[in-house]
Amino acid sequence: MGPKKKKTLRTDVIATAKATGPELQYWNALLVGDEPTIVSIIDDPESGHIQSAIFDTSNIEEWKNYRFNYRGLRLWSLTYEQELTTPIHITAARGYTDCLKHLLMRGSDVDMAPGGKTALHEACENATTECARLLLAFGASANAVTEDGLMPLHLCTTPESLQCAKLLLQFGATVNGRSLEEDDTPLHVAARYGLPGHMDLYLRYGAAIERQNDEGQTPLNCACSQPQSVNELERYYQVCQLLVGAGANIHACDQDRQSPLHMACKNANPEAVELLLQRGASVNSMSYSGDAPMHNILKGVAYKLEHQPERIVRSLLNHGSIRVWPGALPKVLKYCCTSPRTIEALLNAYDRLKITDSWVEAVPLDVFEKHSSFYESLFSLMHSPRSLQHLVRCRLRTLLEGRLHLVVSQLGLPTFVQNYLLLAFTDALH
Repeated sequence: MGPKKKKTLRTDVIATAKATGPELQYWNALLVGDEPTIVSIIDDPESGHIQSAIFDTSNIEEWKNYRFNYRGLRLWSLTYEQELTTPIHITAARGYTDCLKHLLMRGSDVDMAPGGKTALHEACENATTECARLLLAFGASANAVTEDGLMPLHLCTTPESLQCAKLLLQFGATVNGRSLEEDDTPLHVAARYGLPGHMDLYLRYGAAIERQNDEGQTPLNCACSQPQSVNELERYYQVCQLLVGAGANIHACDQDRQSPLHMACKNANPEAVELLLQRGASVNSMSYSGDAPMHNILKGVAYKLEHQPERIVRSLLNHGSIRVWPGALPKVLKYCCTSPRTIEALLNAYDRLKITDSWVEAVPLDVFEKHSSFYESLFSLMHSPRSLQHLVRCRLRTLLEGRLHLVVSQLGLPTFVQNYLLLAFTDALH
């Protein structure tokens, strides 16, 4: 550990927690964007070079005595003992453009990074576009690297940061810059956060679509691997659509031999799964753990009901996926019974079922009552065969195995018959 830094107003460090008078007034003004107060203090001959001060905010306990909004500060560590920030970092992060401009015009170092990030990193991370524009106009480096090896483009992680990303590229940011720890490019980041606008922008600037990061993931792998809420499914689908449209390899696997299809099934994105299948993704490829895409979706059905996992199971079956071993069907029923349509799609892939009491026991009473019509139709098959219509469907599906999705539309059959062959949901078994 180096020598202890001297803390004084007129050099380069202010001990904010212990400061009084003008120092505290200046700090408070920065936090709220009080432009007149900031200008009056930095223009005061007695203030020295306060606009270039570095604030040490390490001792949070002492901050509590001053009733400041210390939880809202943008802080980072130079060491385990120090958390340093500067006036331009604070104003850039909070979007106080006028205050930032005054600081820069009075000599603040635009690329100062006492804690590892520049003010431009802060502006991009917080999507304060006008602050980013101002910093770049004053000469901020669009390719400055943090101590963690991140460029400003790597910190454009929200939809609101798209304009920051555009500015960075206009000012010479490297579209294929790699992060230090994960070896991610900005395209990996855009894919991971589900940002189709950023994705389109980076592709137009020549981003490499097949670069692999430290985990062996291409941007398409990243997009499919990221857990997604129901509200995010469309965004991630759009990202996949852009990447596939640009020629991304749909067969690329990560270090665990998980393909984009494996991960899209795991995270239950029906549109992304259908996209990959239509482009020829291998429906039965195995990961190192021995899982096919069908295994991945069945493992998550109970947790992804709002994602409509039944659509994925149906799509996989229509593209020739392996089926569940009949002896394991009671276990699958137990874990997937809250999604009757998933069970319907699975069981309609068999021409006969050996239903026993263990099947009945696999469905909890509350689930049975909620979906009584469907489960009554299922358990009625314990004493009766499948319908002739269903047997014909199974026979045709067997004959067209692996080609079903390509052939059905060319048979000239009525739409309702085509849908029936493709396992359209009826919410009952016959």
